[in-house]
Amino acid sequence: MTQQSEKALGEQAETALAAVRGGTPVEVGAERVTDGIHSEPTLSKGKTYRISLACTGRGNARLTFVPTNAGKRTTVPCDTSVIQQRIIAEEPVRLDVDETRGSTGVIAWQIAAA
Repeated sequence: MTQQSEKALGEQAETALAAVRGGTPVEVGAERVTDGIHSEPTLSKGKTYRISLACTGRGNARLTFVPTNAGKRTTVPCDTSVIQQRIIAEEPVRLDVDETRGSTGVIAWQIAAA
């Protein structure tokens, strides 16, 4: 993937995500699918948050949480559709979005207070 095509994919993902953004942002970013997202956001215990992700490129990525009861394991297709999910912060949360084999592109994401 060239730097120019990566930039274009990133802009597409961010545009898709901007169409559904809501709430007060806690964390926002964009990463290559091959690099993934690995975050331990600072979330207030007992509050509910929403993660929104948009991936452009090809293949899929997989969203997972630790602890597993913080959110649901989800496949994120790299077709520019937006995936949203609640995060329940009862203890520190780690979230990971990793590529599935052969996937490429860019993932834009946001965690917002509900």
